[in-house]
Amino acid sequence: PLADRLDLFARRKGCTASQLALAWLLAQGNDIVPIPGTKRIKYLEMNVAATAIRLAPDEAAALPPESVVGARYPEGGMRVVNR
Repeated sequence: PLADRLDLFARRKGCTASQLALAWLLAQGNDIVPIPGTKRIKYLEMNVAATAIRLAPDEAAALPPESVVGARYPEGGMRVVNR
């Protein structure tokens, strides 16, 4: 359900969910510096375009950090990462 809300929110803002995530991080303050990875120039360009997305305070608060919990990878993947 959270991913669906994020997708809907992004469509309303005219961007992708990834761009919205970067815009949200940028809205958290000057002490936050997202470092997105990419393999393609088009994705780099999309990441840069995210800097132009402005979120109102109520929009930035719509997805509080505590609403997103869980491991980054499935259990098998975490074993490989945490060697």
